[in-house]
Amino acid sequence: MKINVFAEKMKMKILTGNSGLNRDITELYACDLLSFVMSHGSRECGWITIHTHINTVAVALMGEIPCIIVPEGIKEDEMTINKAIEEGIAILSSDENSYNICWKAHEIL
Repeated sequence: MKINVFAEKMKMKILTGNSGLNRDITELYACDLLSFVMSHGSRECGWITIHTHINTVAVALMGEIPCIIVPEGIKEDEMTINKAIEEGIAILSSDENSYNICWKAHEIL
């Protein structure tokens, strides 16, 4: 599913404009241990993390992860957003917690 369609169906806010929205995701991966995400994330996953620092973009790039999802209304760092736009990675924001994001996404992905 295209990231923009996923964001719309999940009622998520897109923080990075049109950057990376034409890429596909087929699953979600929820993890906050960056080294674990680098070794276990996939190139078609939406990565749910509470981290908002610029290192998340580096991890997404290394793992070819197209989409970062920030749960619970956590505010994303502006420098991180700008870097994600530059690198073509979508960042989505949700007021839902990780469990609810995964539960709802299970029904649409």
